[in-house]
Amino acid sequence: MTATERPAEPGKGERLSGWLDGRLGTRTLGAKYLRKVFPDHWSFLLGEICLYSFVVLILTGVWLTLFFHPSMNEVTYHGSYTPLNGVRMSEAYASTLDISFDVRGGLLIRQLHHWSALVFVAAMLTHMMRHFFTGSFRKPREVNWLFGWLLLFLGLFEGLFGYSLPDDLLSGTGLRFVYGATLSVPIVGTYLALFLFGGEFPGHDIVARFYSLHILVIPGIMAALVVAHLILVVYHKHTQFAGPGKTERNVVGTPFFPVYLAKAGGFFFLVFGALTLIAAVASINPVWSYGPYRADQVSTGAQPDWYLGFAEGLVRVMPGWEVTLWGHTLILGVLIPVVIFPLLLVFIGVYPFLEARFTKDRREHHLLDRPRNRPVRTAIGASWISLYLILLAGGGNDIVATRLHLSINTVTWAVRIGMFVVPAVVFVVTRRICLGLQLRDRELVLHGRETGVIKRLPHGEYVEVHQPLDQARLHTLTAHERPGELVEHARVSLDPPRRTPSGSERSSS
Repeated sequence: MTATERPAEPGKGERLSGWLDGRLGTRTLGAKYLRKVFPDHWSFLLGEICLYSFVVLILTGVWLTLFFHPSMNEVTYHGSYTPLNGVRMSEAYASTLDISFDVRGGLLIRQLHHWSALVFVAAMLTHMMRHFFTGSFRKPREVNWLFGWLLLFLGLFEGLFGYSLPDDLLSGTGLRFVYGATLSVPIVGTYLALFLFGGEFPGHDIVARFYSLHILVIPGIMAALVVAHLILVVYHKHTQFAGPGKTERNVVGTPFFPVYLAKAGGFFFLVFGALTLIAAVASINPVWSYGPYRADQVSTGAQPDWYLGFAEGLVRVMPGWEVTLWGHTLILGVLIPVVIFPLLLVFIGVYPFLEARFTKDRREHHLLDRPRNRPVRTAIGASWISLYLILLAGGGNDIVATRLHLSINTVTWAVRIGMFVVPAVVFVVTRRICLGLQLRDRELVLHGRETGVIKRLPHGEYVEVHQPLDQARLHTLTAHERPGELVEHARVSLDPPRRTPSGSERSSS
């Protein structure tokens, strides 16, 4: 380099990159995480649907807050929806009608928000069931499982608070049930109802309080849980299904940048577009058809959103029992469902710890199970789903009775019996199916695949020709632990390590 030559000045992008790296360490983080490997399997898209529908919920929710008035003050409606002109209603209901009929694009955004909520909860439940049946909740991912479970639990109540905000007749009927369930709690029920509703139902504060919870408290907690959930996913690395080259110590897939990032970006727009299409063509929660809430009216065929239907079913099929203890009346017809409702969800949340305790498996797991190779866990999950579906049918017992021309008492008793019989039957049948599939896999490994070709042997016997499986397929079918191996691994891992005696100890002995 001559004296007249000078090094080239760095460009703006390079200077910005250097500025960020000096303060945030972006180059080091980028070099470490942008090339992180992600497995390529369709089931991993379920988690992305959860994330992207949550993003759509946040975006549409922010837009709706600009036009919604969370007030129970009474006003007289004068708007574009002629059938309700001159009707007295709350400001919350009137602003919902204005969003639906007078704000450009308001109805589309409202329905997009509601459909996104339904898809969000459905995707979370399906995503958790995928993790449950494949055993990805095992060490070291128990905490991340709890984060996902908390997101599902909070999502149920976030949905309840959200569809209660318009103060229409349908949501008001649901809130009346919530008020009664709160009052049924022994000793502290009246205090809880006063704290939540601010007085006698419906009161004047419930919409404002639910609004604060719906747009601020619960979304903030959920956003923090989502961030923590994603951080732990990156920290623990992704799980993967067994296959050639896949072990407990590596991850086989594509790098985050640019392959996975491009796929994820495209999938986000697919989810966004699908939700928008559904919101544009499928009406949901037409509050103008129900009218404003009035305490002396009940909406016919009132049903909650599907994810709370099982809670409604618990109440509808429970007999109206009451007992009096020490001068206090306990409404068991409401109290028992209020207790069972969280227990059904808590069981799923604590299951990883229960399984680890009973199987005595304390090892780290990064390879996923095929559900058939864990028949007891698969049967438990199927039983839980069957119980949920039975209670969901109980939550709509009046609709079922009307559509099928049955007595509502017949439907109610069928649900009561089914609550105890169906999960037990599903458990036994699912376990037997899993064991049968294991035997089928064993036959495939030992004898190969049936070709449909019949061959006659020299002594006259006819046999079907079997084609041996390739090594990749054999590896997939045999890459799992047997119950005996699991117990042996657990015993070895729990035994204290033996210490090698020192030279002085050997000489003295």
